[in-house]
Amino acid sequence: MSVGLIQATLNDPPLFCPTAIQAAVLIQRWYRQYVARKEMRRRYTWNIFQSIEYSGEQAQIKLYNFLGYLMDNFTPTSNFVSHIFRENEVCHDVEWERYFCYRNIEVPEIYSGPHMNFPLTADQVTALVEAFRNKRLHSRYVLQILLETWKLLRLLPNISRISTCHSKEITICGDLHGQLEDLLLIFYKNGMPSLERPYVFNGDFVDRGKDSMEILLILFAFLLVYPNDVHLNRGNHEDHIVNLRYGFTKEVLGKYQMHGKRILKLLQMIFSWLPLATVIDQKVLILHGGISNTTDLCDIARVDRHKYVSALKPPKKRAYHPVAQSSVESEVDDNLSSTKNNQRRASFGLRDCFHSRSLQDLSSRVPRTTEQEKEVQRRQSIFIRGGFSQSQKETMNMDWYSYCQILDLLWSDPMPNNGCMPNEVRGGGCYWGPDVTQDFLSRHNMQLIIRSHECKQEGYEFCHNRRVLTLFSASNYYEVGSNRGAYVKLGPDLVPYLIQYQASSMTRELSLRKNVGKPEHSALKVLREQLFAHKSDLVRAFQEFDKDKTGLISLNDWVIAVESVLCLGLPWRMLFSQLITCKAPGGMFDYQDWFQELSIKEPQMENVDHGLLETLYRHRSTLETIFRLVDFDNSGLITMEDFRQTWKLLSAFLKMEITDEAISDLSVTIDTNQDGNIDIDEFMEAFRLTDKKSRLERGKSMFMGTSNDLTKLEGDPDIQ
Repeated sequence: MSVGLIQATLNDPPLFCPTAIQAAVLIQRWYRQYVARKEMRRRYTWNIFQSIEYSGEQAQIKLYNFLGYLMDNFTPTSNFVSHIFRENEVCHDVEWERYFCYRNIEVPEIYSGPHMNFPLTADQVTALVEAFRNKRLHSRYVLQILLETWKLLRLLPNISRISTCHSKEITICGDLHGQLEDLLLIFYKNGMPSLERPYVFNGDFVDRGKDSMEILLILFAFLLVYPNDVHLNRGNHEDHIVNLRYGFTKEVLGKYQMHGKRILKLLQMIFSWLPLATVIDQKVLILHGGISNTTDLCDIARVDRHKYVSALKPPKKRAYHPVAQSSVESEVDDNLSSTKNNQRRASFGLRDCFHSRSLQDLSSRVPRTTEQEKEVQRRQSIFIRGGFSQSQKETMNMDWYSYCQILDLLWSDPMPNNGCMPNEVRGGGCYWGPDVTQDFLSRHNMQLIIRSHECKQEGYEFCHNRRVLTLFSASNYYEVGSNRGAYVKLGPDLVPYLIQYQASSMTRELSLRKNVGKPEHSALKVLREQLFAHKSDLVRAFQEFDKDKTGLISLNDWVIAVESVLCLGLPWRMLFSQLITCKAPGGMFDYQDWFQELSIKEPQMENVDHGLLETLYRHRSTLETIFRLVDFDNSGLITMEDFRQTWKLLSAFLKMEITDEAISDLSVTIDTNQDGNIDIDEFMEAFRLTDKKSRLERGKSMFMGTSNDLTKLEGDPDIQ
């Protein structure tokens, strides 16, 4: 070593001098603060997504309860309301098979998608999986798969019981929600179902994502090939009422325009026959939602599951009429004669406008008597009660008890505190605590519950002393980068081995900043739209604090007012800086200017009443659900009279006054071609709020449940 280098080394400061240590501490402190801020943003982003999601589920159940109330009190013969409360009109196996008939559907020579021969083989299903990357299955083959699936499901018990062995690991997948990318990635990482590779798919195959139909067909096809190695549990979204709101109904009608109505009807029946749970080695229970303090597997095993076509529909008293060698179930209300019941059956599927007596002046009849109000509250309590005592179980109608068992299985969530209480966040099922889990596992001599139903940021989450595992397999559920997906493998030791993933290649390219920022941007966009849609109510709430009419309120008053209007339970104080940038002196801000700052662009509708527009923005999903119900023939069109009656129904549901003149102005504005019909999709798009700040409008968020077009196949009338 040269003398100069030695001298330079001797003159260097010591490695651990105070200055170096201080610099390291400062860097460490800065990094911790940076990570903490990112985590804070990640958490409130998550809270926004989940709060709005659960708010939508509440609205769905409240709407269904309201329609049930109308059915019982106002419209005993209304074709509109009774349309969604009727059981399947075909009861005999022979008639069902005729309904499934596919033989008169020709497959054109120009069709380039996969061809199916029955019975299916593993090679055919593998080819089907590959074809779904850019093609669609012809409706003839869709109906064939559905028919064979229906026949098989009817032979399966309510609870599937399977076993591991030293050469077999069982793979369990959670919610997929129409995200085909996730299913394909699972198959790529883990292998496709086979005799050596059994799978359990734990419900919620459909809704929200754009490829729900493809996922169903893949799972049904594998079930037909490997009936002892592929197991499907029912989820709360395997329900035709829920599908109306969350996109699956719209997807099927868009992809199979000619036979879509028949496919949807068949899927209603198939969903009702899906098993309710799976048990592995008598030790691990797999179900979609959860349990309550009255859940009993022996009772669940005896439930006549196919009677509950919708878990949102409480049972009525039934009369059984023997026909041939089977019994036909017909709904009989205590107050309805058999004549009225027959009239309901006869009217099934007819495309009529509302009966003039059914909703006429309904808005004025909304104020209810004490007895009617108690009935509505009773209906609501059915969906959110926290379980029945043993004495109640012994005395209550068995149909009601069975129904509540199914409702808990599909809709419940775990909570950290002991006990069992109504799940008022979702509006259905219950919350159950670790003591309920311990009691249930002890009674049934089990060690683990695997459930799904809740999106988790890491794709999974243990709770209740690791006795409950929540599994969610739809990655990027709310937005790209919002969450991972996961699946779990169980071997003979029954120790969960978890695999996480994210299906989109885009997420792997995101930096830490973008990985938080992109979901945050999307969440704040949705939240700003919610705030804007409640503008009138918010202004009134702000004015309660602004007694001097200065147009200014404080941060604390803003937080109280916003939560009182939206009721989302969000950390508003934390979100304040994200939603409000222009502040007045003294910590005050101008709430009128704030609505301009939200940067939400309204559609240009000069002749439409502003109050009506705000109602539309605020209850857009509920209104679309009612439109889908009104559209009996699934044509995507409703008449002007049905349009007006829909708004009257909405006004009754919301307990608000909407004038006939305002509705007429709106209908004239929308019916641009003056053909007397309104296109539902065009109507909903015309009144979509847009974010002027957003640069991400190139594609629609997964959170909104929209879909992209697939490859068009010429020559097939069902593939547009």
